Order: sequence, then structure tokens, then C-alpha cells
Amino acid sequence: MKKLIVAAFLLVSATGFAQTFQLGIKGGVNISNFTGGDFKNLDKKALVGFHGGGFVTFWLGDHLGLQPEVLFSSQGAKLDNAGTKENLKVSYINVPVMLKYRFTGGFYLEAGPQIGFKVDENTDNQQIGTFAKSTDLSIAGGLGFHSDMGLGIGARYTAGLSKVGDFDAGNIDPDFKNGVIQISLFYTLFNNNKK
Repeated sequence: MKKLIVAAFLLVSATGFAQTFQLGIKGGVNISNFTGGDFKNLDKKALVGFHGGGFVTFWLGDHLGLQPEVLFSSQGAKLDNAGTKENLKVSYINVPVMLKYRFTGGFYLEAGPQIGFKVDENTDNQQIGTFAKSTDLSIAGGLGFHSDMGLGIGARYTAGLSKVGDFDAGNIDPDFKNGVIQISLFYTLFNNNKK
């Protein structure tokens, strides 16, 4: 009998806790480029990549939530030097922490800081070699829609705060930052607390 009471208590506690947070997975497209710096005669163009990972939203009421995420993100830029094209690609594990406000009906706004940890880089330019710093600081803002069944779509812009470049090349000033547009699809569990 005691085991039954303890099991019932744990079930009620877990159900109550589930009403205050949501677990989610997300993935989508990155459209990235570098901002700032001096690329001399090189033309910077957007690079298409991807992102994917998971998140937890802790609801502080019906409308306000805190959402830490862990995302793999492939980003960078394309450079065109008089017809010679090269890519500067960096892959990060990004950890954004978003403050989220959801309106009645499912639309939401979000903003917050992000730190990125470099896991890989790739460049076609042999003169540059290793070109990106190991960490990247950014700030992000976005909007989206989250349905009652847990499916959602969002768009976010992440603006770099710290310098990306970590190299010495005559034709490029490495004082440039990341700029990334992310378009995501996501799905959450524990949606019974959505308004």
C-alpha cells in the first residue's frame, strides 16, 4: 500500500513539473555571412548551412519563459576574388539562452545571448589555414509560431559580438563577426500548459 501511495505521489509530482517546462528538438537552415572587417577586393557572399539540436523551455507563467538550447551550427561566408571563389566555413556548438514571450494564439518573440564553441573549420584558402577563434559571443532575436500540438516554426537573427578571425593575412582584416539568419522547424513535448 505504501508503495502505491509513493508511486501515486511521484506521478502527480512529475505531472505537475511537466506543466512548467517543455522539451523540444529543432532543426533548419542557416544563411550566414561575415559583418565588419576589411576584405579589400574580396566580395563576401552568404553561405547556406544548417543547424540542429535540442532545448528546454522553463515557463515562468502563462506568457514568459526561459529557453536554453544546445545547437550544432554550420556557418561562415563565401569569398569571391575576381572569379576565384573560396569558402570559409566554421561549425559551432552554440548555446543560446533565450527569454521568450508568447502571445495568446501561439505567436512568440524571443531574445538573448549566445556562446559558441568551435568544433571544426574549413577553408579553401591555403594561405589562411586556421582562421577562426575557439569561442564566439553573439546576441540573438527572433519570432515564430508554436501550435497547440507542439509543432512550430521560427526565424532568428544572430549578430556576432566577438571577432571571428584569428589569422594574419595581407588582404583580409580578421576583425569580422558572424551574422546568421536561422529558419527552424521544432517540436515540443509537454504542451498541456500552452495557452
